[in-house]
Amino acid sequence: MVHAPALSRARRAALTVVSVVSLAGAAACSGDGGSSAVPPAAPGDSGGGKTADAYANAPVAAAADILPGSTMEKIKKRGELIVGGSLDAPLLSQQNPVTGEVEGFDADLGKLLAKYIIGQPKVKIVNSASETREALLSNGTVDVVFQTYTITPERAKQVAFAGPYYTSGLAIAVKKGTPGIAKPEDLAGKTVIAGANTPAIPAIKKAAPSAKIVTFGSDPECVQALKQGRGVAYVQDQSLLVADGKTEPELQVVGEPFTTDPYGIGLKHGDDQMKKFVNDWLKKVQDAGLWQEAWKKSIGTVVQGEAPAPPAIGSVPGS
Repeated sequence: MVHAPALSRARRAALTVVSVVSLAGAAACSGDGGSSAVPPAAPGDSGGGKTADAYANAPVAAAADILPGSTMEKIKKRGELIVGGSLDAPLLSQQNPVTGEVEGFDADLGKLLAKYIIGQPKVKIVNSASETREALLSNGTVDVVFQTYTITPERAKQVAFAGPYYTSGLAIAVKKGTPGIAKPEDLAGKTVIAGANTPAIPAIKKAAPSAKIVTFGSDPECVQALKQGRGVAYVQDQSLLVADGKTEPELQVVGEPFTTDPYGIGLKHGDDQMKKFVNDWLKKVQDAGLWQEAWKKSIGTVVQGEAPAPPAIGSVPGS
């Protein structure tokens, strides 16, 4: 479990998000897209210009930490970190249509990790879906996954997790004006939308066993299904629902988060060297205040107040 101080601050931040969304009168979801490799579209993703300046003081691993034959050495020789992530998740990992740079909390952390390994924030995004992430890691298509990847015992059997690096929770989105849904139990007997292979599925079954669950492969597909009336509610991580509320005014988040979901950095199963290396890096960027800066630039533009305390590394079973 997440240590109490971190959890309480994260929960306060989560409640603040709900208040912000309520005032805005809108919320929805975004995140995982189709599975396709997307090379950097602008200098920002390849470590030049503005992005390079932003991470000028970010830590770089000592040569002795890049172990011979390790995943870290392979990445450094390649000169690019390949990240399984999103291109359409506002505040988290979204491609700027003007600059081509991928921006957001997850995107920034990926660039910080690339800087630590390579010496420059050079990242290539593979736009992955929730049901393809394990395969992308196991077959070596991607080095890491930064994509609101909730740590669960089932997933930990297939992939390794560094972190956790953030704590969110499941929430409910409906079309604005939908009556009778304010808490998970209100989903009983209703058709509910969830992302394939996400923790929302067992959470819905536990809270409302009689609900009919329909699944889709990506968050944009789930949002579209909700807008089309193919379900009366959509259950997803609150951070995603809130982020997409900026672009989907007809959707609304109702109630408060009803689970605590720790996000992990997905790694290939059994790669203990890489897991230790990434956890060491995560502690360094937290101690340097870079985690907090990434939060302020992204999620913190919607959530009021100071950045929450990061969850304790290794505090969740499976991490």
